[in-house]
Amino acid sequence: QVQLVESGGGWVEAGGSLRLSCAASRSVFSINFMGWYRQAPGKQRELAALITSGGTADYGDSVKGRFTISRDNAKNTVFLQMNSLKPEDTAVYYCFADAIGGTRSWGQGTQVTVSS
Repeated sequence: QVQLVESGGGWVEAGGSLRLSCAASRSVFSINFMGWYRQAPGKQRELAALITSGGTADYGDSVKGRFTISRDNAKNTVFLQMNSLKPEDTAVYYCFADAIGGTRSWGQGTQVTVSS
């Protein structure tokens, strides 16, 4: 299991930006995928973004062009830069990591609130 510590959530006005961080307890090279799902009140959890161990990124349709996922291998940390935020981006964002061997780990979640 991978321990994940998230930071960077908060409140922002529409059009603003936030940056989330997710620090893993072991090398990101032992992890196939890392990224974030998000869950808004009353809605299903949906993929926001993920990045592979090779650095390939993928995004949910609703965030493409606005969010950018990146990684710092030396710090075992993945970042989610969120720009042009909309009220519909309001959700709890959960970091996840899929370790080589198939085990998925989750972070504690961080609240992102975007006001109109």
